[in-house]
Amino acid sequence: MPQRKLIMPLPSQDFDPTEVAVTWRILRAAGHTVVFATPDGQRAHTDPRMIHGEGLDPWGWVPVLKKIRLLGLVLRAESGARDAYRALEQDPNFLAPKPYEALRTQDYDGLVLPGGHARGMRPYLESRCLQTFVADFFESLNAAGQHKPVAAVCHGVLLAARSVSTHTGKSVLYGRKTTALTWKLERSAWHLSKFWARFWDSTYYRTYSEDQGEPVGYWSVEMEIKRALAQDSDFCDVPPDAEHHFRKASGAARDRLDDARPAWVVQDGNYISARWPGDVHTFAKSYVALLQAHYGSMSS
Repeated sequence: MPQRKLIMPLPSQDFDPTEVAVTWRILRAAGHTVVFATPDGQRAHTDPRMIHGEGLDPWGWVPVLKKIRLLGLVLRAESGARDAYRALEQDPNFLAPKPYEALRTQDYDGLVLPGGHARGMRPYLESRCLQTFVADFFESLNAAGQHKPVAAVCHGVLLAARSVSTHTGKSVLYGRKTTALTWKLERSAWHLSKFWARFWDSTYYRTYSEDQGEPVGYWSVEMEIKRALAQDSDFCDVPPDAEHHFRKASGAARDRLDDARPAWVVQDGNYISARWPGDVHTFAKSYVALLQAHYGSMSS
């Protein structure tokens, strides 16, 4: 299959290193070029806590004690993802991203929307310029008149949900099947932070929180995305009868290149989605397969 040029927008800071770097590594290994974009065209920085694990223990607010990591070593990204991020930091495309305003749909063959949970994600999720590009990309066609492949994971799905079609006035995910960070996974991480780990910053795992009087979970990723869909059932969580259900649904296991059992990835036509970093190897491999199916028969 000919090499394809893919665009991966990022926030200036706080993106998830697993969702970005592991996906990048797998796409690169498949022969594709990954181009990056940020709000201002300056290189992006990951959520540092996901690399070193400092600040994720109950004493993490104490300058000296935060160096002592227990929960932090468990909650940070796995070693393979940290290695991938260190490699990503040497990539010329990562170090010289495009500004959002320079993005044009005709320049790219595919779109990848990663996520992250810390509050530095908000400018990425809220950028009208980026939302317009995402909506245009969902509706753009390749030389064969086909919609180009799109992949989104975790909060990247929220960005897609907020991107509104100029033709329909609805989210580009309206009428599609999708998954994303579930309220169960988000709530579990939030409670862990609130009661055990980063208690002084209890909303660390909640990018958006509810105001007084709003029901708990109203601004969770799952609930906001559901409000953009044609029906709640278009949000696809792991069904009770799924094989390896506990591995997929518990949040205790993560997939690997050679083990897709913990992963949950949903495909609807040219669109692929996944929930969290624990799905990313399978997510990226599925996107490679979609690119192959989509472009494999084309000469260029």
